[in-house]
Amino acid sequence: MSRVYLDHNATMPLRVEARAAMIAAMDQVGNPSSVHGEGRAAKALVERARAQVAAAFGADGADVVFVSGATEAAALACAGQDLSGAGIEHDAVAAWVTADLPVSADGLVEVSDPGRSVLQAANSETGVVQDLPPGLWAVDATQAFGRLPVAFNWMGCRMAFVSAHKLGGPKGVGALVMRRGTDIPAQIRGGGQEMGRRSGTENVIGIAGFGAAAEAAARDLDDGIWARVEKLRNILESALEAGAKETIFVGKSGSRLPNTSCLITPGWKGETQVMQMDLAGFAISAGSACSSGKVRASRVLQAMGHDEIAASSAIRVSLGPETTESDVLRFAETWLRQHAKFRARAA
Repeated sequence: MSRVYLDHNATMPLRVEARAAMIAAMDQVGNPSSVHGEGRAAKALVERARAQVAAAFGADGADVVFVSGATEAAALACAGQDLSGAGIEHDAVAAWVTADLPVSADGLVEVSDPGRSVLQAANSETGVVQDLPPGLWAVDATQAFGRLPVAFNWMGCRMAFVSAHKLGGPKGVGALVMRRGTDIPAQIRGGGQEMGRRSGTENVIGIAGFGAAAEAAARDLDDGIWARVEKLRNILESALEAGAKETIFVGKSGSRLPNTSCLITPGWKGETQVMQMDLAGFAISAGSACSSGKVRASRVLQAMGHDEIAASSAIRVSLGPETTESDVLRFAETWLRQHAKFRARAA
C-alpha cells in the first residue's frame, strides 16, 4: 500500500506549477544583474515572481525581498533589534527575541508593545491562529500564507516573512515583505542585490518556482481547497476522539489552521508514535521540523502550560490539498490500533 504524507507543515510537496516554472527558468543563462539581453530575461523572471508573491500575499505597494527562506528573513528583520516574543515562536524567531510575552492555555499571546514585538500568525506545531494587533514590528506568516485569507496590507505590521516550501514551492527560498520605506541593515553585503537589503546573485530558479507556487496557492484558497481539507481534519479528529478518550486535541476550542491536528496522549512518547506510524506508511511529526529528531519536550506546549510528560507526548498531523478521506480514515484506524497497544502496556 502506498505511503500517506501527513506532514505538510514541515514542507508541502512541490506543486506542478512550481516545477514547470523552475524547469523553464533553467534555460535562462543570464545573471539578473547583467544589463545584456540574457541578464534582462533572468531579471524579468525574478520581477514576475516578485509580483506574484506580492499579489498572493496582499502586499501591493510593499517591498518583497527574496532570501534563502523564512529563517534568513527572520534574522534580517530581527537582528540588532530589542524585540519581545512569546515562548511559542518558531526557533528562527526565538533566536532573536526575548520570550517575555504571556501565552494563554489556548496558545494565544498578549502583546503589550506591538511596535517592539514579533508574533506568528499561526503556530506550526498546534495550528493555533493569533489575533494580530496592528503595529507589530514583524509577523511570522510562514504557516498562514497560502492557507488562510491573510494579507500583508491588512496586518498593519512593518514586516512579515514567508517561505516557499510551506505552500508547495521549492526549498531554500523565501521572502521578507516590508512596508515601503522601512530601513533595516543588510546582513549579507556585497553587490547590493534585492534593493541593497540582501546581496548575492538571486536564486532565479527557486524564485521562479516560489512565484508560481504563490499564485497557485492563492487560487486554491479562493477555490475553497482548504475548507475541504478542514472537513477532512475534523473527520480525522472525530475518529480519533471516539477511540482515545484521554487524548487532548490542542487548540481545538479556538481558531486553528484548517489542516493541523496536534494530539497529546500523556505518557505515549511523540517520537515513538512517529516511528510507529512511519513503519505503517504514514509521515507525521512530533513537532516543528526544525526540532524533530531532538529528544526533548515541546517548548511550545510547555509555554501553553502543559507539563513535560504531556509536552513530550504530542504528535502533529498536517494535511494537504492532495489528502483524501481514505487517507485520514486509514491513519485513524492504524493509529488507534497502536493506541490500544500502548494502553495495554500501560495497564
